[in-house]
Amino acid sequence: MDKLTNKDGATVAFIALGCPKNTIDSEKMLARLAQAGFVVTAETDNADVVVINTCSFIAPARQEAMQAINCALERKRSGAVRKVIVTGCLPQRDGAELLRQARGVDAVVGLAYRDDIARIVTRTLAATAPAAYLDYHQTTVTDDRARLLITPGHWAYLRISEGCDHRCSFCTIPAIRGRFRSKPEQLILAEADELARAGVVELNIVAQDSSYYGRDLKIKDGLAKLLRLLEQVPQLRWIRVMYLYPTGVSSNLLEVFSSSEKIVHYVDLPVQHISDKILKAMRRPDTKESICRLIETFRHTMPDVILRTTVIVGFPGETDQQFEELLDFINWARFDALGCFKYYAEPGTPAANMPDQVPEQVKEERLEQVMLTQQQIAFAKNREKLGSVLRCLVDSVDSDGRAQGRYYGQAPEIDSVCLIENCSAGPGRFIDVEVVGSKDYDLVVRQI
Repeated sequence: MDKLTNKDGATVAFIALGCPKNTIDSEKMLARLAQAGFVVTAETDNADVVVINTCSFIAPARQEAMQAINCALERKRSGAVRKVIVTGCLPQRDGAELLRQARGVDAVVGLAYRDDIARIVTRTLAATAPAAYLDYHQTTVTDDRARLLITPGHWAYLRISEGCDHRCSFCTIPAIRGRFRSKPEQLILAEADELARAGVVELNIVAQDSSYYGRDLKIKDGLAKLLRLLEQVPQLRWIRVMYLYPTGVSSNLLEVFSSSEKIVHYVDLPVQHISDKILKAMRRPDTKESICRLIETFRHTMPDVILRTTVIVGFPGETDQQFEELLDFINWARFDALGCFKYYAEPGTPAANMPDQVPEQVKEERLEQVMLTQQQIAFAKNREKLGSVLRCLVDSVDSDGRAQGRYYGQAPEIDSVCLIENCSAGPGRFIDVEVVGSKDYDLVVRQI
Protein backbone atom coordinates (compact mmCIF):
# COMPACT_ATOMS: atom_id res chain seq x y z
CA MET A 1 0.00 0.00 0.00
CA ASP A 2 1.22 3.51 -0.81
CA LYS A 3 2.63 4.88 2.43
CA LEU A 4 1.13 8.30 1.63
CA THR A 5 -2.38 6.97 2.24
CA ASN A 6 -1.38 5.21 5.42
CA LYS A 7 -0.20 7.16 8.46
CA ASP A 8 1.92 4.20 9.59
CA GLY A 9 5.36 4.99 8.27
CA ALA A 10 4.50 8.37 6.76
CA THR A 11 7.19 10.95 7.46
CA VAL A 12 6.50 14.42 8.84
CA ALA A 13 9.20 17.10 8.67
CA PHE A 14 8.61 19.62 11.44
CA ILE A 15 9.88 23.22 11.43
CA ALA A 16 9.53 25.09 14.74
CA LEU A 17 9.70 28.89 14.64
CA GLY A 18 9.06 31.64 17.17
CA CYS A 19 9.17 32.24 20.90
CA PRO A 20 9.41 29.81 23.85
CA LYS A 21 5.62 29.57 23.96
CA ASN A 22 5.70 28.43 20.34
CA THR A 23 8.44 25.95 21.27
CA ILE A 24 6.08 24.37 23.79
CA ASP A 25 3.33 24.13 21.15
CA SER A 26 5.82 22.53 18.76
CA GLU A 27 6.87 20.00 21.40
CA LYS A 28 3.25 19.08 22.04
CA MET A 29 2.53 18.63 18.34
CA LEU A 30 5.66 16.53 17.87
CA ALA A 31 4.52 14.24 20.67
CA ARG A 32 1.05 13.89 19.14
CA LEU A 33 2.51 13.00 15.77
CA ALA A 34 4.92 10.44 17.23
CA GLN A 35 2.15 8.88 19.33
CA ALA A 36 0.04 8.53 16.18
CA GLY A 37 2.74 6.53 14.42
CA PHE A 38 4.25 9.18 12.16
CA VAL A 39 7.99 9.22 11.60
CA VAL A 40 9.09 12.71 12.65
CA THR A 41 12.16 14.28 11.10
CA ALA A 42 13.84 17.66 10.77
CA GLU A 43 14.73 17.00 7.11
CA THR A 44 12.29 18.55 4.67
CA ASP A 45 13.59 16.67 1.65
CA ASN A 46 11.60 13.55 0.81
CA ALA A 47 9.12 14.05 3.67
CA ASP A 48 5.50 13.15 3.06
CA VAL A 49 4.31 16.21 4.98
CA VAL A 50 6.03 19.39 6.11
CA VAL A 51 4.50 21.08 9.17
CA ILE A 52 5.64 24.65 9.88
CA ASN A 53 4.73 26.12 13.27
CA THR A 54 4.88 29.88 12.80
CA CYS A 55 5.22 33.15 14.68
CA SER A 56 3.60 36.41 13.52
CA PHE A 57 4.39 38.84 16.33
CA ILE A 58 6.24 41.38 14.17
CA ALA A 59 7.12 41.76 10.50
CA PRO A 60 10.50 39.92 10.65
CA ALA A 61 8.79 36.90 12.25
CA ARG A 62 6.23 36.81 9.44
CA GLN A 63 8.98 37.17 6.86
CA GLU A 64 10.84 34.24 8.41
CA ALA A 65 7.64 32.18 8.38
CA MET A 66 6.86 33.00 4.75
CA GLN A 67 10.43 32.14 3.76
CA ALA A 68 10.07 28.72 5.38
CA ILE A 69 6.65 28.23 3.76
CA ASN A 70 7.89 29.21 0.30
CA CYS A 71 10.88 26.91 0.67
CA ALA A 72 8.58 24.00 1.54
CA LEU A 73 6.29 24.84 -1.38
CA GLU A 74 9.27 24.84 -3.73
CA ARG A 75 10.13 21.33 -2.53
CA LYS A 76 6.50 20.34 -3.04
CA ARG A 77 6.57 21.61 -6.64
CA SER A 78 9.76 19.62 -7.28
CA GLY A 79 8.09 16.44 -6.00
CA ALA A 80 10.23 16.08 -2.86
CA VAL A 81 7.26 16.86 -0.59
CA ARG A 82 3.61 15.89 -0.95
CA LYS A 83 1.82 18.18 1.53
CA VAL A 84 2.54 21.45 3.38
CA ILE A 85 0.71 22.40 6.59
CA VAL A 86 1.09 25.76 8.35
CA THR A 87 0.21 26.00 12.04
CA GLY A 88 0.44 28.50 14.89
CA CYS A 89 0.23 32.26 15.11
CA LEU A 90 0.35 33.12 11.41
CA PRO A 91 -2.83 31.13 10.57
CA GLN A 92 -4.40 32.47 13.77
CA ARG A 93 -3.65 36.00 12.55
CA ASP A 94 -4.35 35.70 8.81
CA GLY A 95 -6.86 32.85 8.76
CA ALA A 96 -7.92 31.29 5.46
CA GLU A 97 -6.39 34.29 3.66
CA LEU A 98 -3.07 32.51 4.15
CA LEU A 99 -4.20 29.89 1.65
CA ARG A 100 -4.41 32.65 -0.96
CA GLN A 101 -1.17 34.32 0.15
CA ALA A 102 0.77 31.06 -0.14
CA ARG A 103 -0.87 29.04 -2.89
CA GLY A 104 -0.04 25.39 -2.61
CA VAL A 105 -0.38 25.19 1.17
CA ASP A 106 -2.62 22.22 1.93
CA ALA A 107 -3.89 23.20 5.38
CA VAL A 108 -3.74 26.10 7.82
CA VAL A 109 -4.19 25.26 11.49
CA GLY A 110 -5.03 27.78 14.22
CA LEU A 111 -3.94 27.61 17.84
CA ALA A 112 -7.09 25.87 19.10
CA TYR A 113 -6.38 22.83 16.90
CA ARG A 114 -2.86 22.22 18.17
CA ASP A 115 -3.69 18.89 19.80
CA ASP A 116 -5.53 17.67 16.67
CA ILE A 117 -2.42 17.86 14.50
CA ALA A 118 -2.11 14.09 13.95
CA ARG A 119 -5.72 13.82 12.78
CA ILE A 120 -5.25 16.87 10.54
CA VAL A 121 -2.10 15.41 8.97
CA THR A 122 -3.96 12.15 8.28
CA ARG A 123 -6.83 14.06 6.67
CA THR A 124 -4.47 16.23 4.65
CA LEU A 125 -2.63 13.22 3.25
CA ALA A 126 -5.93 11.96 1.82
CA ALA A 127 -7.38 15.35 0.82
CA THR A 128 -7.54 16.79 -2.68
CA ALA A 129 -8.32 20.39 -1.66
CA PRO A 130 -6.87 22.84 0.89
CA ALA A 131 -8.51 23.11 4.30
CA ALA A 132 -8.59 25.62 7.16
CA TYR A 133 -8.87 24.63 10.82
CA LEU A 134 -9.52 27.88 12.65
CA ASP A 135 -11.14 29.08 15.85
CA TYR A 136 -10.84 32.78 16.61
CA HIS A 137 -12.13 32.58 20.18
CA GLN A 138 -9.11 31.77 22.32
CA THR A 139 -10.70 30.90 25.66
CA THR A 140 -9.11 27.63 26.75
CA VAL A 141 -5.92 26.81 28.63
CA THR A 142 -3.65 24.22 27.08
CA ASP A 143 -2.48 21.07 28.81
CA ASP A 144 1.22 20.97 27.94
CA ARG A 145 2.01 17.59 29.47
CA ALA A 146 3.39 14.71 27.37
CA ARG A 147 5.67 16.84 25.20
CA LEU A 148 8.52 15.67 23.00
CA LEU A 149 11.21 18.10 24.12
CA ILE A 150 13.30 19.82 21.46
CA THR A 151 15.33 21.56 24.15
CA PRO A 152 18.18 19.61 25.80
CA GLY A 153 16.81 17.01 28.19
CA HIS A 154 17.96 18.83 31.33
CA TRP A 155 16.06 22.10 30.82
CA ALA A 156 12.61 22.98 29.56
CA TYR A 157 10.06 25.75 29.27
CA LEU A 158 6.99 25.75 31.52
CA ARG A 159 4.03 27.86 30.39
CA ILE A 160 1.83 29.13 33.21
CA SER A 161 -0.77 31.09 31.23
CA GLU A 162 -2.21 31.88 27.82
CA GLY A 163 -2.94 35.21 26.18
CA CYS A 164 -2.62 38.74 27.51
CA ASP A 165 -4.91 41.38 29.04
CA HIS A 166 -2.53 44.27 28.45
CA ARG A 167 -3.40 46.56 25.58
CA CYS A 168 -0.01 47.94 24.60
CA SER A 169 -0.57 50.11 21.55
CA PHE A 170 2.13 48.37 19.48
CA CYS A 171 1.33 44.72 20.25
CA THR A 172 -0.71 42.10 18.37
CA ILE A 173 -0.52 39.34 20.99
CA PRO A 174 -4.01 39.85 22.53
CA ALA A 175 -5.53 39.71 19.04
CA ILE A 176 -3.67 36.48 18.27
CA ARG A 177 -3.59 34.64 21.60
CA GLY A 178 -6.71 36.06 23.25
CA ARG A 179 -7.40 37.24 26.79
CA PHE A 180 -5.13 36.26 29.69
CA ARG A 181 -5.97 32.82 31.12
CA SER A 182 -4.01 31.41 34.06
CA LYS A 183 -3.29 27.71 33.94
CA PRO A 184 -4.60 25.96 37.09
CA GLU A 185 -1.94 25.37 39.76
CA GLN A 186 -2.44 21.62 39.82
CA LEU A 187 -1.96 21.35 36.06
CA ILE A 188 1.24 23.40 36.26
CA LEU A 189 2.56 21.29 39.11
CA ALA A 190 1.71 18.08 37.26
CA GLU A 191 3.63 19.29 34.24
CA ALA A 192 6.59 20.40 36.36
CA ASP A 193 6.65 17.01 38.09
CA GLU A 194 6.51 15.19 34.74
CA LEU A 195 9.41 17.25 33.38
CA ALA A 196 11.47 16.80 36.53
CA ARG A 197 10.95 13.03 36.52
CA ALA A 198 12.16 12.99 32.91
CA GLY A 199 15.45 14.60 33.95
CA VAL A 200 14.77 18.34 33.73
CA VAL A 201 16.71 20.26 36.41
CA GLU A 202 16.04 23.79 35.12
CA LEU A 203 12.54 25.16 34.52
CA ASN A 204 12.17 28.39 32.59
CA ILE A 205 8.75 29.84 33.35
CA VAL A 206 7.12 31.68 30.45
CA ALA A 207 3.93 33.65 29.94
CA GLN A 208 3.04 36.86 28.18
CA ASP A 209 3.24 38.45 31.62
CA SER A 210 4.32 36.06 34.37
CA SER A 211 3.62 38.59 37.12
CA TYR A 212 -0.07 38.67 36.08
CA TYR A 213 -0.53 35.00 36.99
CA GLY A 214 -3.68 34.31 39.02
CA ARG A 215 -5.35 37.70 38.66
CA ASP A 216 -8.06 36.35 36.35
CA LEU A 217 -8.74 33.68 39.00
CA LYS A 218 -8.88 36.31 41.77
CA ILE A 219 -5.72 34.91 43.37
CA LYS A 220 -3.68 37.55 45.15
CA ASP A 221 0.09 37.20 44.67
CA GLY A 222 -0.58 34.25 42.40
CA LEU A 223 2.95 34.00 41.02
CA ALA A 224 4.54 34.15 44.47
CA LYS A 225 2.28 31.32 45.68
CA LEU A 226 2.92 29.27 42.55
CA LEU A 227 6.68 29.61 42.91
CA ARG A 228 6.53 28.36 46.50
CA LEU A 229 4.75 25.25 45.22
CA LEU A 230 7.23 24.70 42.39
CA GLU A 231 10.09 24.92 44.87
CA GLN A 232 8.77 21.73 46.43
CA VAL A 233 9.41 19.63 43.30
CA PRO A 234 12.48 17.80 44.62
CA GLN A 235 14.39 17.15 41.39
CA LEU A 236 14.39 20.79 40.29
CA ARG A 237 17.54 22.81 40.91
CA TRP A 238 16.93 26.06 39.01
CA ILE A 239 13.64 27.89 38.46
CA ARG A 240 13.89 30.91 36.18
CA VAL A 241 11.05 33.39 35.65
CA MET A 242 10.81 35.20 32.32
CA TYR A 243 8.65 38.19 31.30
CA LEU A 244 7.99 40.01 34.57
CA TYR A 245 6.11 43.24 33.84
CA PRO A 246 7.34 45.98 36.20
CA THR A 247 3.91 46.91 37.56
CA GLY A 248 3.21 43.32 38.60
CA VAL A 249 6.19 42.94 40.94
CA SER A 250 4.95 42.92 44.55
CA SER A 251 6.85 42.92 47.83
CA ASN A 252 5.75 39.30 48.36
CA LEU A 253 7.20 38.30 45.00
CA LEU A 254 10.46 40.05 45.86
CA GLU A 255 10.61 38.14 49.14
CA VAL A 256 10.09 34.82 47.34
CA PHE A 257 12.88 35.61 44.90
CA SER A 258 15.34 36.73 47.54
CA SER A 259 14.73 33.88 49.99
CA SER A 260 14.55 30.94 47.60
CA GLU A 261 17.37 28.47 47.03
CA LYS A 262 15.91 27.35 43.69
CA ILE A 263 14.55 30.51 42.09
CA VAL A 264 17.59 32.01 40.42
CA HIS A 265 18.30 35.71 40.96
CA TYR A 266 17.59 36.51 37.33
CA VAL A 267 14.96 39.12 36.49
CA ASP A 268 13.62 39.59 32.97
CA LEU A 269 11.94 43.01 33.12
CA PRO A 270 10.72 44.26 29.70
CA VAL A 271 10.52 48.05 30.19
CA GLN A 272 10.26 48.99 26.45
CA HIS A 273 11.18 52.65 27.04
CA ILE A 274 11.87 55.15 29.82
CA SER A 275 10.35 58.41 28.54
CA ASP A 276 7.06 59.00 30.36
CA LYS A 277 5.52 60.43 27.18
CA ILE A 278 6.50 57.39 25.10
CA LEU A 279 5.40 54.97 27.82
CA LYS A 280 2.00 56.66 27.89
CA ALA A 281 1.71 56.47 24.10
CA MET A 282 2.64 52.79 24.33
CA ARG A 283 -0.19 52.37 26.88
CA ARG A 284 2.25 51.06 29.45
CA PRO A 285 1.24 51.72 33.07
CA ASP A 286 4.83 52.27 34.22
CA THR A 287 6.62 55.56 34.68
CA LYS A 288 10.28 56.47 34.63
CA GLU A 289 10.20 56.94 38.39
CA SER A 290 8.53 53.59 39.11
CA ILE A 291 10.89 51.68 36.79
CA CYS A 292 14.03 53.23 38.28
CA ARG A 293 12.76 52.66 41.81
CA LEU A 294 12.04 48.99 41.03
CA ILE A 295 15.53 48.44 39.62
CA GLU A 296 17.04 49.97 42.75
CA THR A 297 14.80 47.76 44.91
CA PHE A 298 15.87 44.60 43.08
CA ARG A 299 19.53 45.45 43.48
CA HIS A 300 19.12 46.38 47.13
CA THR A 301 17.17 43.19 47.90
CA MET A 302 19.39 40.89 45.82
CA PRO A 303 22.89 42.35 45.30
CA ASP A 304 23.75 39.45 42.97
CA VAL A 305 20.66 39.93 40.77
CA ILE A 306 21.07 39.69 37.00
CA LEU A 307 18.78 42.10 35.15
CA ARG A 308 17.64 41.67 31.55
CA THR A 309 15.32 43.97 29.63
CA THR A 310 13.99 44.79 26.17
CA VAL A 311 13.48 48.23 24.67
CA ILE A 312 11.87 49.57 21.50
CA VAL A 313 13.39 52.39 19.46
CA GLY A 314 11.67 54.48 16.81
CA PHE A 315 8.20 54.41 18.38
CA PRO A 316 5.92 57.01 16.75
CA GLY A 317 6.77 60.47 18.03
CA GLU A 318 10.07 59.46 19.64
CA THR A 319 12.22 62.61 19.54
CA ASP A 320 15.99 62.85 19.64
CA GLN A 321 15.69 64.08 23.22
CA GLN A 322 13.55 61.10 24.26
CA PHE A 323 15.98 58.72 22.60
CA GLU A 324 18.88 60.34 24.47
CA GLU A 325 16.86 59.89 27.65
CA LEU A 326 16.67 56.17 26.85
CA LEU A 327 20.44 55.98 26.30
CA ASP A 328 21.08 57.79 29.58
CA PHE A 329 18.79 55.31 31.35
CA ILE A 330 20.61 52.31 29.85
CA ASN A 331 23.93 53.73 31.00
CA TRP A 332 22.49 54.30 34.47
CA ALA A 333 20.75 50.92 34.83
CA ARG A 334 23.68 48.88 33.46
CA PHE A 335 21.54 45.91 32.52
CA ASP A 336 23.39 42.62 32.34
CA ALA A 337 21.55 41.79 29.11
CA LEU A 338 19.40 43.91 26.83
CA GLY A 339 17.45 43.23 23.67
CA CYS A 340 16.51 46.08 21.37
CA PHE A 341 13.87 46.10 18.65
CA LYS A 342 12.94 48.60 16.02
CA TYR A 343 9.32 49.64 16.16
CA TYR A 344 7.18 47.96 13.51
CA ALA A 345 3.82 49.43 12.54
CA GLU A 346 1.73 46.30 12.95
CA PRO A 347 -1.62 46.44 11.10
CA GLY A 348 -4.58 46.64 13.47
CA THR A 349 -2.64 48.18 16.35
CA PRO A 350 -3.35 51.74 17.56
CA ALA A 351 0.30 52.76 17.17
CA ALA A 352 0.25 51.99 13.46
CA ASN A 353 -2.10 54.94 12.92
CA MET A 354 -0.27 57.39 15.18
CA PRO A 355 1.24 60.54 13.65
CA ASP A 356 4.97 61.27 13.52
CA GLN A 357 6.11 57.84 12.40
CA VAL A 358 9.90 57.68 12.66
CA PRO A 359 11.85 57.16 9.40
CA GLU A 360 13.37 53.73 8.91
CA GLN A 361 16.92 55.07 8.69
CA VAL A 362 16.53 56.84 12.03
CA LYS A 363 15.26 53.61 13.61
CA GLU A 364 18.30 51.74 12.29
CA GLU A 365 20.68 54.38 13.63
CA ARG A 366 19.04 54.35 17.06
CA LEU A 367 19.07 50.56 17.20
CA GLU A 368 22.80 50.56 16.48
CA GLN A 369 23.45 53.21 19.14
CA VAL A 370 21.56 51.25 21.78
CA MET A 371 23.35 48.01 21.00
CA LEU A 372 26.77 49.67 20.99
CA THR A 373 25.97 51.27 24.35
CA GLN A 374 24.87 47.92 25.79
CA GLN A 375 27.89 46.17 24.30
CA GLN A 376 30.24 48.41 26.27
CA ILE A 377 28.28 47.67 29.45
CA ALA A 378 28.20 43.92 28.84
CA PHE A 379 31.92 43.72 28.02
CA ALA A 380 32.77 45.73 31.16
CA LYS A 381 30.63 43.39 33.27
CA ASN A 382 32.46 40.41 31.79
CA ARG A 383 35.79 41.94 32.79
CA GLU A 384 34.46 42.45 36.31
CA LYS A 385 33.81 38.69 36.55
CA LEU A 386 37.43 37.72 35.90
CA GLY A 387 38.67 35.44 38.68
CA SER A 388 35.22 34.83 40.13
CA VAL A 389 33.85 31.36 40.79
CA LEU A 390 30.46 30.43 39.33
CA ARG A 391 28.15 27.44 39.49
CA CYS A 392 27.63 26.32 35.92
CA LEU A 393 25.10 23.99 34.29
CA VAL A 394 26.68 22.07 31.42
CA ASP A 395 24.53 22.25 28.27
CA SER A 396 26.63 20.47 25.66
CA VAL A 397 29.95 18.73 25.06
CA ASP A 398 31.07 18.10 21.47
CA SER A 399 33.25 15.30 20.11
CA ASP A 400 36.37 17.45 20.50
CA GLY A 401 35.68 18.03 24.19
CA ARG A 402 34.55 21.63 23.77
CA ALA A 403 31.78 22.34 26.24
CA GLN A 404 29.19 25.05 26.74
CA GLY A 405 27.13 25.84 29.78
CA ARG A 406 25.47 28.65 31.68
CA TYR A 407 25.60 30.17 35.12
CA TYR A 408 22.35 31.37 36.69
CA GLY A 409 22.65 34.76 34.98
CA GLN A 410 22.37 33.28 31.49
CA ALA A 411 18.95 32.24 30.23
CA PRO A 412 18.97 29.56 27.52
CA GLU A 413 18.73 30.54 23.86
CA ILE A 414 18.63 34.32 24.42
CA ASP A 415 21.70 35.17 26.53
CA SER A 416 25.43 34.57 26.31
CA VAL A 417 27.01 31.27 27.39
CA CYS A 418 29.99 29.95 29.30
CA LEU A 419 32.71 28.37 27.14
CA ILE A 420 34.08 25.67 29.44
CA GLU A 421 37.70 24.55 29.37
CA ASN A 422 38.76 21.17 30.79
CA CYS A 423 35.18 20.05 31.29
CA SER A 424 34.85 16.53 32.71
CA ALA A 425 31.07 16.58 33.22
CA GLY A 426 28.29 15.74 30.79
CA PRO A 427 25.21 17.77 29.85
CA GLY A 428 22.80 18.35 32.73
CA ARG A 429 25.50 18.32 35.41
CA PHE A 430 26.42 21.26 37.63
CA ILE A 431 30.10 22.16 38.03
CA ASP A 432 32.12 24.93 39.67
CA VAL A 433 34.12 27.06 37.26
CA GLU A 434 36.50 30.00 37.42
CA VAL A 435 36.11 32.86 34.93
CA VAL A 436 39.41 33.16 33.06
CA GLY A 437 38.41 35.41 30.17
CA SER A 438 35.73 36.38 27.72
CA LYS A 439 35.00 36.05 24.01
CA ASP A 440 32.67 38.77 22.82
CA TYR A 441 29.59 38.41 25.08
CA ASP A 442 30.48 34.90 26.25
CA LEU A 443 32.49 34.01 29.33
CA VAL A 444 35.51 31.71 29.09
CA VAL A 445 35.63 29.53 32.19
CA ARG A 446 37.71 26.66 33.51
CA GLN A 447 36.34 23.80 35.58
CA ILE A 448 37.72 23.80 39.10
